[in-house]
Amino acid sequence: MEFIGEKTEDGVTRREFRLNVDGDTVPGVIWAPEGAKGSRPLILLGHGGSQHKKVANLTAAAISHAQTLGYATLAIDAPGHGDRITREQAQKALAAAAEAGRKAQQGERPPTAARPTRDAGVAVKHVAEWKAALDAAQALDFVGSGGRVGYWGVSMGTRFGVPFVSQEPRITAAIFGLFGAFPGLEDHKAAAEAIKIPLTFVYQWEDELMTREQGLALFNAFGSSEKTMHINPGRHVEIPAHERDGWLAFWKRHLGQG
Repeated sequence: MEFIGEKTEDGVTRREFRLNVDGDTVPGVIWAPEGAKGSRPLILLGHGGSQHKKVANLTAAAISHAQTLGYATLAIDAPGHGDRITREQAQKALAAAAEAGRKAQQGERPPTAARPTRDAGVAVKHVAEWKAALDAAQALDFVGSGGRVGYWGVSMGTRFGVPFVSQEPRITAAIFGLFGAFPGLEDHKAAAEAIKIPLTFVYQWEDELMTREQGLALFNAFGSSEKTMHINPGRHVEIPAHERDGWLAFWKRHLGQG
């Protein structure tokens, strides 16, 4: 892990880094309370499609984790996202996502086979990157390996997060959402069935990209004996702000206080 930038504000220190994984450079960022030393819980944040490691909702969550709970928080750019593509490529991805959303709102739901999150090869690659990033983070003196680890990721963060969490015994609690079970993604459903840790699953009842049945099917697939589904009215990107308070309470209950 090579640090390339550091900034402290409002009691939270943000460090940007680069990590070499199988010959690829993976950009990332880690937040922690200012002056933090010793082991503490760590949250891994998986961003959505066409987003990046410092998108506003992830940054706000990381700051809250540090200020409220004393946690460290880690995020990395997924393949084909953030600092791993050019600005022009990012703009094209945003435009494509906006067009897909517009068509979906008009009732033209994109077919499963056309979803950018379907690529199993990308999922395998990103799982390896998450494992390497977690290894590197736990080697830091302000994170350590003594604290519990949680994973949060919705939409594409669930697409890539489910196979990762299913293979990572260090993760003891997770928050997923905004994704479903689809024909052709049987490996993803099998990974969900292998997950036994406590989890929360958040879903939007008028999601224009997923059907209600697909979301319920994925929730039912999780093998956890302790799992809760939070359903809210609204479209794909309209998770209400009050869910964040529930997430903080979930982390504190399962990961402890930093």
